[in-house]
Amino acid sequence: MRSGRLKGLLLAILVAACLLYLRSIYSEVQSHSQSFQGVNYHSVRGQGMSERLEKMEVDIDRLFNLVEKLESKEPDGQKKQVHNMAVEKKVPRKLFPNSFLFKKWGEGLSEEEQKEAESLFGRFGYNAYLSDRLPLNREIPDTRPARCAEKKYPDELPSVSVVLIYLDEALSVIKRAIRSIIDKTPARLLKDIVLVDDHSTNEDLKEKLDEYINVIHEERPGLLKRVRHAEQLGLTQARLSGWKVATGDVVAILDAHIEVHVQWVEPLLARIKEDRTVILTPVFDKVNFDDLTVTRYSPAADAFDWALWCMYESFRPEWYQLKDESQPGKSPSIMGILVADRKFFAEIGSLDGGMKIYGGENVELGIRVWLCGGSVEVIPCSKIAHIERASKPYLPDLSVTMKRNALRVAEVWMDEYKHNVNIAWNLPLENHSVDIGDVSERKKLRERLQCKPFKWYLENVYPMLDPLDDLVAYGALINTLKLDLCIDQGPVPGSTPILYSCHYFAPQRCYYRTNGQLYIGGIKSHKYNSNRCLVDPGTGVYPALHECKLAAQKKFHMLWDFKQGMSIQNRETKRCLEIAVGQDSYYHLIIQRCTGQIWNIQNYIKEREAK
Repeated sequence: MRSGRLKGLLLAILVAACLLYLRSIYSEVQSHSQSFQGVNYHSVRGQGMSERLEKMEVDIDRLFNLVEKLESKEPDGQKKQVHNMAVEKKVPRKLFPNSFLFKKWGEGLSEEEQKEAESLFGRFGYNAYLSDRLPLNREIPDTRPARCAEKKYPDELPSVSVVLIYLDEALSVIKRAIRSIIDKTPARLLKDIVLVDDHSTNEDLKEKLDEYINVIHEERPGLLKRVRHAEQLGLTQARLSGWKVATGDVVAILDAHIEVHVQWVEPLLARIKEDRTVILTPVFDKVNFDDLTVTRYSPAADAFDWALWCMYESFRPEWYQLKDESQPGKSPSIMGILVADRKFFAEIGSLDGGMKIYGGENVELGIRVWLCGGSVEVIPCSKIAHIERASKPYLPDLSVTMKRNALRVAEVWMDEYKHNVNIAWNLPLENHSVDIGDVSERKKLRERLQCKPFKWYLENVYPMLDPLDDLVAYGALINTLKLDLCIDQGPVPGSTPILYSCHYFAPQRCYYRTNGQLYIGGIKSHKYNSNRCLVDPGTGVYPALHECKLAAQKKFHMLWDFKQGMSIQNRETKRCLEIAVGQDSYYHLIIQRCTGQIWNIQNYIKEREAK
């Protein structure tokens, strides 16, 4: 601290000295110019200036040497202490080291700022603190395939209504979505923006959002429309509410936590102008929930498994043969964001209003469109940046409504393949006891539209979906000697199945097929996947799990004989899968000479018994 004061004092002295030197030089020059007529003025001034500058340089060096000597007398410990105090002030304590929000973001935030950011993250599932501080019209990278920028679209295109649905979003996120749509959609094409609030409790989405709408209406009168649900109705009903209010030729139903990319709408409208029966979806880019940066996603098909959970999947081979990523790709379904001719959307049955809260409605639409005269495509030249939430606002466990909605889809559209949905959710084939609501109107819609059978869909649209038509039994496998223990896949990574207290979730789900293969730890829905088969190593006492394709190639002992209430015996080694108490006094899963132990599985299809 003393050194800092000395430096300041010496600097002041140095500046004063410089001013005095300059003043004296100026006075001397003035006197020379008056006294010496005929003498070279520049020569005299140069000589005087040079002498004084040399003297000034000597004095300055003396001052700097004095400062250095004074600093050298200051104790090193005191210097370090002052330095460390400065560092401590610059680096605040991290209050939430285990929070996903602060894994990569938040360096340098004060403790109060951290508290605010974490609180908002808990409410919204993304970094609303950062969102509130970003420009509403921020620039995001153009992530389209290169050829997209070269494409030309017709001047005459259909108009579009954009529907934004939300439940308790951050106000800044909704405002940014609106701003991006206005800025990046040609005014001649944008008919209206419909905001659908599915009964939010966030006070910011009332008067403050109304104020922002009024500001927009000064720029574009009547552009924004509001729909507010008096109670929470769920995603499907929110989308239907927006579609009913929309007036454009085309309706684009989006989430509100998005930003559209440059030229996002023209390729969609041009494709629908070519074919009004096609339902489209843009390609999403991921907006990270923590730092809100954009991660590019490549074009991919929107697909699903037998539980009807959505997933990305490769396009059909013919798309890749084009060697042009800008071309539309056929897709089995949509991921949730959809764009459709507004009137055709009504003709095809819009969305199933009998769906509850969340899940399945997008897969139902995709299947129905394909079966009933339309098609579904992904448009790579249309990009939308979508915030990937760390948590969703509707339910703590979305599987509750997802399961119910999936069974509803199966009952209406999947014919003899509907049991695969039961299997995926580990439910009995009959009397699953889940109330799926009245489906009579949806079945009448199917008849009226003269839709194709689901078998056609599997063969022509989604041949990679495995029909699972040779499954004999599924569910938890339990030995009658110990009814509270189930076969479990064991630690992952790892290849040793174990006994574990029954919880009946995926790690304990077993599947027995007519060919004698016994899967443990789940079954995959697609033909390109490989399941894990139970194997008798031939030596030792413990069974193993191996990828079924690998086990077949290496001719492992992977085929078993099993009937409900009977033993599980390997066809080649003739040894049985059994349980026994080990030296640690716990039961273990072993393979040994058969002693007649009995196994039961949750769901057994007697008419499909193994050959």
